[in-house]
Amino acid sequence: MTVFTPRPGLEFLSPDEIRSVQEELLRRHVTYAATASPYYRELFAHQGIDPATVTLESLKSLPLTDKSVFSSRNSEFLAVPREAIVDIVLSSGTTGQPTTVMYTESDLHRLTYNEEISFASCGLTASDTVLLTCTIDRCFIAGLAYYSGVRKLGAAAIRNGLASVESHGEIIRRLRPSVLVGVPTFLLKLGRHLLSQGTDPQSVGVRKLVCIGEPVRDRSLAFLKAGEELEFIWGAKVYSTYASSETITSFCECTAQCGGHLHPDLAVVEIVDEQGCPLPCGEVGEVVVTPLGIEGMPLVRFRTGDTGFLLDGPCLCGRNSVRLGPILGRMRQMMKLKGTTIYPESIYAVMDTIPGVSEYFVTASSDYDLSDQVRVYVAVNDGSCSEGVILERLQAALRVRPEVIITSEETVNRWRNAGNSRKLIRFIDERK
Repeated sequence: MTVFTPRPGLEFLSPDEIRSVQEELLRRHVTYAATASPYYRELFAHQGIDPATVTLESLKSLPLTDKSVFSSRNSEFLAVPREAIVDIVLSSGTTGQPTTVMYTESDLHRLTYNEEISFASCGLTASDTVLLTCTIDRCFIAGLAYYSGVRKLGAAAIRNGLASVESHGEIIRRLRPSVLVGVPTFLLKLGRHLLSQGTDPQSVGVRKLVCIGEPVRDRSLAFLKAGEELEFIWGAKVYSTYASSETITSFCECTAQCGGHLHPDLAVVEIVDEQGCPLPCGEVGEVVVTPLGIEGMPLVRFRTGDTGFLLDGPCLCGRNSVRLGPILGRMRQMMKLKGTTIYPESIYAVMDTIPGVSEYFVTASSDYDLSDQVRVYVAVNDGSCSEGVILERLQAALRVRPEVIITSEETVNRWRNAGNSRKLIRFIDERK
């Protein structure tokens, strides 16, 4: 077994020093996976891989692990006796059925450390009171991770979870938290609720919003409409964070707000193209994570299914590790429309800026292998917001014209709330 040992402050060292420590941690991690994990023991033996020779440079030659393999051979990834497991999580299932992820005590310690230093990087301190609007139960990890990080930081946590805007509004008025953690669209809804009740969100003492689950920035790191509205309504600084259940690793913006920081003692991150080949910093591809120091279910070159890009060079905050840019979409949700590649998030970014659009969702279907049919179902609250207006805005940004269908808000909400997803549905993939 391995026990995670934190290396606080590692990202402030020089790039060469960071690389040297990461080489050591990577080799230790890969050796552990090859020894303790039945899946990697078989895979590495079959491919003749010697873990002791793995370097950051040669990591790209190791096989990738995707979610389908992790799901279908789930039990083979367990690297410890079953009695060493202390927490069992089900991933959120955004690409299919939820997958079991098992954590040891060491893994939970690592998770807590990750969130502690991430919160600290965006300016949270022991004097803060943090309202968590995400669930801490239902076999979900996010709420537990944030709660653990807040406690380790010495701040006070309010675990109101997946409650109504009315419940959170009352908590805010009574307890006056200084930080809110939640999904951007919900935090917007919460702010609007307070306004409707005669309470100015800027008067309640909230100084920071930590956004999870949805992007708030675009390719250029500028705010999407949701990010702009959040800052405007709350009068608070908005920070973005990205994580996945399988890698037990998150990437949070610092006070400079220019990408989610990689903590080098926690993970090695790559961006790869559709063939799995690594891409240089700045180029967009799939985010691949090798989480370091995981004991229960170690992973090597795990394909997250998310698209993004890396940023290098020193950050204004003084850190020298690479940063992960905003998540731009999901690989499985990539669509081809008249020869142009688009993601649902590209459509969301346009729709969120059109006055008169109240709700919407996107569908994709396909009659041919090389082209998709993309439809945007829209509810409007302004008669001047027509199909033609929406199409013009979409074509200007996307260079192609998806089909736009004006419908009722009731219809849109029925589709967006369908199924058992923990998240509001904005994209429905009907392709085979």
